[in-house]
Amino acid sequence: MLTLPATAGATIPIRVGIGDQQASMFDNPSFQQAKLRRVRHFVAWDVMTRVDERLRARAFVKTARRDGFAVLLHLGTNDYRSKRGHRPSVREYAAASRRAVRYFRLLGVREFGTWNEANHASQPTWDSPNHAALYFRELYRAVKGGCRTCGVVALDVLDQPGAERYMRSFYRRLSPVFRRRATVVGIHNYADVNRRRTSGTSGIIQTAHRYNRATRFWFTETGGIVTFGASFPCSQTRAADRLRTMFSLANRYRRNGVERLYIYNWTGAGCDARFDAGLANPDGSVRPGYTYVRAKLPEYLR
Repeated sequence: MLTLPATAGATIPIRVGIGDQQASMFDNPSFQQAKLRRVRHFVAWDVMTRVDERLRARAFVKTARRDGFAVLLHLGTNDYRSKRGHRPSVREYAAASRRAVRYFRLLGVREFGTWNEANHASQPTWDSPNHAALYFRELYRAVKGGCRTCGVVALDVLDQPGAERYMRSFYRRLSPVFRRRATVVGIHNYADVNRRRTSGTSGIIQTAHRYNRATRFWFTETGGIVTFGASFPCSQTRAADRLRTMFSLANRYRRNGVERLYIYNWTGAGCDARFDAGLANPDGSVRPGYTYVRAKLPEYLR
């Protein structure tokens, strides 16, 4: 794994980063003042055949590396329509992921994720943990074959009902060798964070440890929801308050293997959007959530 120096004075051994899709955030003065050192970015599994997306991802990665950031690059769907995206065959995924890994590793990426939020209906893997497992096998071979010290997020799940069942099928599809190699699991614990509970996070951790006691956990996507349908009407103050739960969950499960959290995201979409969890407004001005995160960051590693 890529290791960065610890932040002076930090007392909690959890590394905090941020996920976003826009390279423009790196030039925002408030973002720079946070002194983060890790970012997460997701791309389509077939990004190498999508010129515009590949160039956007290249710009994001190059800007991140220019500024000294470690990048976690996650593969995922190319069609976010619920239950309608194309699920690539294992052969298709293997070929596409090999190309993507070679390309982005040359740009300085050393950590890759198999499939973003694999159990959600927006992803074609939502009903096929078997495919998610075989994708991990292929991505592991692509990444580790050329870089033994590079890292792979084996499985990335949302804390929704059925997550543990999905995980059990995932692990059962893996050989004993690849169960041992599945050492990092990503958790998207929006439900726990924003409903102020622990059940989703704890269930995911317990299930993973049932199959591999050495598993470590990264909150690869988490944060306070500003707006999301009728359940979460637009409120920046509520979102900021829920960030307290986010840090509390990470601390609660640190001894169970939680190592990182990536806040999603920097650039908010606004109250008219379907979903918004940004620390900043669309115009770049910061929100209360940013102020809270800035105050907490000195306690953590970057």
